[in-house]
Amino acid sequence: MRTKKSGEKSSNEILQEFKEFRERAADSGHMETAAAGSVKSEPKVKIIPLGGLEQIGMNITAFECGDSIVVVDCGLAFPTDDMLGIDLVIPDVTYLEKNLDKVKGFVITHGHEDHIGALPYILKKINVPVYGTKLTIGLIENKLKEHDMMKTTRRKVVKHGQSVTLGCFRVEFIKTNHSIADAAALAIFTPAGVIIHTGDFKIDYTPVFGDSADLLRFAELGKKGVLALMSDSTNAIRPGFTPSERTVSKTFDAIFAEHRSNRIIVATFASNVDRVQQIIKTAYKYGRKVVIEGRSMVNVIGTASELGYMDIPEGTLIDIEQLKNYTDDQTVLITTGSQGESMAALSRMASNLHRKVSIKPNDVVILSSNPIPGNEKAVAKVVNELYMNGAEVISQDTHVSGHACQEEIKLMYALTRPKYALPVHGEYRHLVANRDIAVSMGIPKENTLLMASGNVVEICSDHCRVIGHEQTGGILVDGLGVGDVGNIVLRDRQNLAQNGIIIVVLTLEKYTNQLLSGPDIVSRGFVYVRESEDLLEEARSVVNDTVADCMDRHMTDWGKIKNVIRDNLSDFLWKRMKRSPMILPIIMEVE
Repeated sequence: MRTKKSGEKSSNEILQEFKEFRERAADSGHMETAAAGSVKSEPKVKIIPLGGLEQIGMNITAFECGDSIVVVDCGLAFPTDDMLGIDLVIPDVTYLEKNLDKVKGFVITHGHEDHIGALPYILKKINVPVYGTKLTIGLIENKLKEHDMMKTTRRKVVKHGQSVTLGCFRVEFIKTNHSIADAAALAIFTPAGVIIHTGDFKIDYTPVFGDSADLLRFAELGKKGVLALMSDSTNAIRPGFTPSERTVSKTFDAIFAEHRSNRIIVATFASNVDRVQQIIKTAYKYGRKVVIEGRSMVNVIGTASELGYMDIPEGTLIDIEQLKNYTDDQTVLITTGSQGESMAALSRMASNLHRKVSIKPNDVVILSSNPIPGNEKAVAKVVNELYMNGAEVISQDTHVSGHACQEEIKLMYALTRPKYALPVHGEYRHLVANRDIAVSMGIPKENTLLMASGNVVEICSDHCRVIGHEQTGGILVDGLGVGDVGNIVLRDRQNLAQNGIIIVVLTLEKYTNQLLSGPDIVSRGFVYVRESEDLLEEARSVVNDTVADCMDRHMTDWGKIKNVIRDNLSDFLWKRMKRSPMILPIIMEVE
C-alpha cells in the first residue's frame, strides 16, 4: 500500500478542489474542461418585446433561455381614431405559437387592461398557467368568466416576496406601488444573471392600501448584482417625484366641504381602486350615499371589495335604482368615462342618453384623471356637454399619476445598480428620456439599449445587443371577430368614411352580353341623390358608353368589364367633383 508523502493531497482533497474550480468557472459564465481544455459558451438569454414599445399599452415581453420561455404581461391597446369600428387591439403572438412547447407561463405584474386585457384571447391559443398577485388574478378571473374559460385556465396566486420556478427561470414578485393595488415588479433569475422588470410603478411612501414599495429587496438584489433593469418609462420626461395617492383625498375633502348642497359625480378609471376608496371614505364622512355606475367600475370594485382590498362602511353603497329616494346633497356617483369614451356612463349622462341619470344644473362633476394622449378631444367634448347642462366641472388637483417621475426612476437605478438599462413601457420619447436618466446615473451609454417591438435582444454578462427580429403587430378585435379585420378592410372602411360609395348595377344577357337593363347607380355617402340628378345621369352615360365600348371589343370577361367601368367612372367623378368614392360594379346575368 502506497503511503502519502508529506504535503501530498489526498484524492478527496483533489476532488473537492476540482468541484470548487467547476463552481467558480460556472459562476463566471463558462466551464473549462480539464481534459480537453475546451470552453463552453456562457449562458445567454433572449428578451423579445412583442408589444408595449413605441406606444402606451399592449404590454407583453417574452424571456427565453434554452427550452424555456416566460411571458411577462399580456395587455391590449385601445383603437386609434383611424381604426374605424375596432373595439380593441391585441398583440400578435405568432412567435409564442411557433414555440408553444417552450412557453411555461404568463407572469402578470398588475391588473390594468394594458397588462391583462388580451389574456382571454391569447390563452385560447397558448393555454399555459397564469401567475399573479391576489387582486390581479381576481381581475383576470372576471375576464375568464366572460369568455367561459375558468375551467380551462390554470391560475396561481403569488404573494409579494414569493417566487415561482418556470423552466430554467425563477421569478420573484417584489412589492411596488401603482394606481392599482397589488402591483409587483419581477426579479427574473436567469442562467445569465438577474433581470429586474419594474412593471408600472411609482414609489409611494404613504399608499392608501397596503405597504410602500419593497425598496430593501431592490437594494439587496443590487448589492448581489443585477444584469439588467427594465424600467417603466411612462413619466420619464417629468421631473421630480410623483405625489402620493393620499394627496388627492385632501382635494376631495375640500370639494365635498365646499359643495354640501350639490349632487357630486366623480369620474375616474375603473381600475383605480385606491381612488374609489378615498372617494367613498370622503362621502361617508359627509354623510352621503354612494352609487357605483359603469359596468367595468362595478366589476372591478366588486372584485376588490370581495378580496379585501377596500373598506366600505356598511350601508354606504346603494343601487342606482335607489337614487330617486335621496336628495342631491345626500348622494355621490362614482362612474366611468373620465377619458371621454362615447359609451361610458359619464358621456351618456352628459348627452342625456343614460337611462337613470341626467346631468342637471347645480351638479358638480369631478374628473379624477388626466386625459391619455390622444383622448384630449373626446374629454373636451364631454366637458363642453357638461357645462351646457349647467354642471360645474372640477379637474384641478383631483388626480395623481401611477407612474414614476425622474427622481423615482433614478432611485430605482441607484438601488439596483444594473449593468444594462433596457427602458420599457412608453413611446419612443419616453424611452429616450429613461435612457438619459440611466446614463446620468453612471451606466455607460453603450450599456443602454432602446428596444423596439419585435427585436430579439441577446443578453449576457459580456454584451446586450439586437440579434434578430420576430413578427409583431396588432391583431384587431371587432365584435366576436379576432383578426378577421386587416389592413385592407380598414383601408376600405376609411375610404368609405371619407369618400362614400357608388354602386353600379347592370344586367347582361347570357351568351350575347347584350345590356338588358341599367345601369342603375346607387350612391351612399358621396352626394345627396335628389340634389345631384344631373351628375348621376352623366355618370350613367359614362357607364353606358363604357359597356358599349366593351361589347364592340368583344370583351366577355366580367372581371375586366368591371375594372373598365370602375376606371372610367372614377376618372369622370374626379374631373367633375375632385372626389374618389369607392365604386362597386355589380353585373347580373339573365338567360
